[in-house]
Amino acid sequence: MIKPSKLDASHAIDREVVDAGDYYMKVVKQGQTFRILDLEGNQAADTLFYSAQDPSERYSAMDTIREQGNVYLSAGTILRSNENNPMLEIVADTCGRHDTLGGACATESNTVRYDLEKRCMHACRDSWMLAVAEHEEFAMSKRDITHNINFFMNVPITEDGGLTFEDGISAPGKYVEMQALMDVIVLISNCPQLNNPCNAYNPTPVEVLIWD
Repeated sequence: MIKPSKLDASHAIDREVVDAGDYYMKVVKQGQTFRILDLEGNQAADTLFYSAQDPSERYSAMDTIREQGNVYLSAGTILRSNENNPMLEIVADTCGRHDTLGGACATESNTVRYDLEKRCMHACRDSWMLAVAEHEEFAMSKRDITHNINFFMNVPITEDGGLTFEDGISAPGKYVEMQALMDVIVLISNCPQLNNPCNAYNPTPVEVLIWD
């Protein structure tokens, strides 16, 4: 569902551009709103959410899909944790829908899906593992890397229940905006994938904005 935001970017308390292949890891406080902005279009922002009080509580695709009865995420979606607690609400969305089934790229999956020579290419799982290693204050490890959301990514479901990767449905300036319903750790890998059309084979930056 398309729902524009009423927030003014000039009033954001924090803005950070995240290059393709880089990560973003910060706490968003309960009541704050944050936006992921697709600067150049068709970029995929692979995102994980954790309770800042206890990172063992984290975003759950299964609980979110079950409670809303829809496999796609958009304005009005409540993102739920593995304890079925509301974590965030998507309050604005100019893209229309986002994937939570396709998973994230990894060196292993690049090898299986594409070619043995693709194993050395950077992947979202690498970005997440680097993030948790460089942010010891969160006391997390690779075991904490689990269900993710692929914001802006187009993963249609086939009639027989399979998944396909198609050209993105986003465009320059499209965004998704969420309000935190608890203190959350936001961990984004700005996808460096070069092997499928999720970002038109051209990874580009995104920007993250936060409002009080």
